Amino acid sequence: MRPLAAAFALILSIALVPAISFAAPWKIDPDHSHLTFTVDNLGFSLTQGQFRKFSADIDFDPENVETSSVSFVIDTNSVDTNSKGRDKSIRSKNYLNVKNFPEITFVSDTVRLIDDNTAEVKGEVTIRGETREATFMAEMIRIAANPFSKNTQLAGFAATGVINRVEFGITYGAPAVGVDINVRLDLQLKEQK
Repeated sequence: MRPLAAAFALILSIALVPAISFAAPWKIDPDHSHLTFTVDNLGFSLTQGQFRKFSADIDFDPENVETSSVSFVIDTNSVDTNSKGRDKSIRSKNYLNVKNFPEITFVSDTVRLIDDNTAEVKGEVTIRGETREATFMAEMIRIAANPFSKNTQLAGFAATGVINRVEFGITYGAPAVGVDINVRLDLQLKEQK
């Protein structure tokens, strides 16, 4: 495997997981890493939100990307759209039903490099007890020395995907409230010495 591709594969596997208990040379910077989403609101605007709490595990061999695995768990109660009323509605039985389904999970099946800067991650998402296949595309943004600490390397990239909420039984308000949820992970990693 080309050195840049191997480095990207390692960073991809780490970056797709927001909090890792994994002894790796990179660590996610929680102050610069976010799990966000957007959804159409009545055809007039996009509602933006995020999940503030999530964790993950990985099993990764940088020399054999095909054997890699990524999984993460999102705390559904941590949803935040900057509106207490809307967040209460999203937590209700109409949408996430957090009382009965406190987590959203993702477990990868494959991680495949597309090129030196892009990878495709396929796996299964479970929401409200329903499991469906999902695909996320990850793009490496940059690997370079921290301009404020030349002895520390930083890496950043973005991963995106689309979740169709109706496929998970979340039909309330559809289609006036958008069916497709656009998900984005913006991540910054710090090299650990």
